[in-house]
Amino acid sequence: MNSQSDLQKKQSAKGSGRKLRWAWQAGIHPSRVSLLALSLLFVILGALSPRVVKAGDLSREALTAFFPSPFLVGEKDPELPVWIIFKEGPVPKPVGYAFESIDFAQIPGFAGTPMNLLVAIDMDGRLINVRVLSQHEPVFVGGLGQEPLDAFVEQYRGKSLLQNIRVSSMMNRKGRISEQEAVLDGVSKATVSVRIINQTVISTALQVARAKLGFAHGRDPNEVARVRQDLLEKKSWEELLSQGLVVHRQVYNRDVQALFVGTRLEDGDAVALAHPDEPFIDLYVALVSVPTIGRSLFDDTAMEEITRYLEEGDHAILVMTDGRYSFIDEDFVRGATPRLLSITQDKLPMDMRDLDVEVVPALAGAPKADSIKVFQVASHAGLDPALPWELSLHVLRQRGRIYPERVVKDIVTPYQLPERFVVRAEVQKKLEGWKAVWLERAWEIVALVLALATLTGALLLQKQLFASSRTLVVFRYAFLAFTLGFVGWYAQGQLSIVNITALVQAMTAGRGLKFYLYDPMTVILWGFVLMTLIVWGRGTFCGWLCPFGALQEFVRAVAKRIGIGQVRVREKWDRGLKKIKYIALVAILLGAVLFNGLVDWMVEVEPFKTAITVAFSRSWPYVTYAVGLLLIGAFIYKFFCRYLCPLGAGLEVLGSIRRFDWLIRRSECGSPCQFCRTACDYDAIRLDGSIDYRECFQCLDCVSIYYDPERCVAEIVLRKTGRPLSNGKPPAPVEEEGVTSNA
Repeated sequence: MNSQSDLQKKQSAKGSGRKLRWAWQAGIHPSRVSLLALSLLFVILGALSPRVVKAGDLSREALTAFFPSPFLVGEKDPELPVWIIFKEGPVPKPVGYAFESIDFAQIPGFAGTPMNLLVAIDMDGRLINVRVLSQHEPVFVGGLGQEPLDAFVEQYRGKSLLQNIRVSSMMNRKGRISEQEAVLDGVSKATVSVRIINQTVISTALQVARAKLGFAHGRDPNEVARVRQDLLEKKSWEELLSQGLVVHRQVYNRDVQALFVGTRLEDGDAVALAHPDEPFIDLYVALVSVPTIGRSLFDDTAMEEITRYLEEGDHAILVMTDGRYSFIDEDFVRGATPRLLSITQDKLPMDMRDLDVEVVPALAGAPKADSIKVFQVASHAGLDPALPWELSLHVLRQRGRIYPERVVKDIVTPYQLPERFVVRAEVQKKLEGWKAVWLERAWEIVALVLALATLTGALLLQKQLFASSRTLVVFRYAFLAFTLGFVGWYAQGQLSIVNITALVQAMTAGRGLKFYLYDPMTVILWGFVLMTLIVWGRGTFCGWLCPFGALQEFVRAVAKRIGIGQVRVREKWDRGLKKIKYIALVAILLGAVLFNGLVDWMVEVEPFKTAITVAFSRSWPYVTYAVGLLLIGAFIYKFFCRYLCPLGAGLEVLGSIRRFDWLIRRSECGSPCQFCRTACDYDAIRLDGSIDYRECFQCLDCVSIYYDPERCVAEIVLRKTGRPLSNGKPPAPVEEEGVTSNA
């Protein structure tokens, strides 16, 4: 006690004495207080950064400057953040609506910040004004200036929402190829930014047009059906076709020729005229973001490549063609909106763009195609997977070079996803969205809750259950098998540092946390882990509920079985290596706040995605890393968990609030007996016999030894000599339901 008092006095002499003295009295090492404070600082700095998203704040007076006489700005709608615009007259006539884009679609720009645009549409759904109110795009702020941006948005004037409005590059001006399409000239060196502007304008304008003008029968694009992610049925190619999951459209030359009869270019295709019965194109369409379709067509590597670019609510559409005509023409731009394809639903165009991934169906029987592309339809486009939609292939005929004569006709392919693959909007609305997910996964939730209750009971009743080491071994490996197989590989419940970075990014961006509710496994596990942190520390998760940790234990058990011995890391190296995980934690938190582009790469220090989420179905560098860690773990027990895991570091910091030393100890432990210390594979027992709960994984081996008269040295000496093991300490502690106190 004297040494501790001296230490407290020395600490209190420093500038942060009160905080450090509190830390020592609470049993928390000051370094962990500093780490926690640093982490909170990153969140605060991010919250104060300009990335915070705000609602539109234009006043009626400010809006009047954009609509001078003969226009009048009416009152703001009490239900929808729009202003009605009138034209002056004896009786003012409503002519349109004006609104700020940030109130409807907060699409991050190249700088990570949503732009805010003033958009106005007339009563027929034509754009009458688009102005930039605020933007932080580097290419315009510090490069090209505002003028080219203003010139770009001026092109929207007069365009109709019933047209497919796309952006072309300055080097690829093809103009309008049909009355249903409008092409805007892009801005050189600002391709990404202007495409994001286009997405923002179209998605926000369509939302207002639906609500106020009755477009798409007034359907709210934010209340669409959701694809069921829990329904996965592997199907053959024939089954995909017969059930309408893949739609095949075969078009012959005579069919295309019939489309152009009566036009100026009726005779514009000599091949079609000469060979009317030959194929013009074989076209296949599939909604591959539906798990049954995507996982049947593609292997895991290809599906990972596709889904990595999709946000929640986005759709991925596969288009394959074979024949003499292709949607990939000489002007096709990778990653851009296709020129010869468009999607409509309820007669409204949906913005679609190439995902720029190279994938080929791996399913036996799937046809070989000349052109294969996967396109993204973002969630803000409002595509409802429960309703029919149409893919239009634009067939272009032209004659002449300088002033070409063009005629465009469409080959329209309808697509309807079967009902059982979606949860309809009205069901989602009734269940408030996330509740539908919980209902669908009800049995998984019940299984997890029962398992957590079983684990809690086992940890509380350690004496009654684990006095036999054999019972402990059987229970432990059975539970770890459940953790690996069910929690990890089946239910996808691997907690990760990604859960924390998502929280930090949501807070710093001003977004809500409701997205967590769509993953019940994660919510339940985090709730349980946070509660047990207070009672038992980080070991409950790290020792029992981490699927990758369980996998490491099984690898070590196999290694031990075949005679591979364990390598003990020297104490000096052990202390140094344990600092790595804290460095990784701080770096990742900093990246989540300040370097969004890097954090996705930084979190790969965790092999969880590779080993658990996709079960090693990734490219070789990731698999090599994960397997390498497991192989090292065969020699150095729980190598990744103890030295590299940033999540473990975070839980260790949070676990400092633990207030119970609940693992039973004897007065002889540490002085003179060192048996438990040498038997602990985690090196979590100190020289004095006390438990280092920061490093303890709660395997309960020391508890089993305590109650085993054949292994506990104190018990063996007492039985053989009739005298307690001498240590010069007070009498042995009295145990009360697993909590140690001195009598």
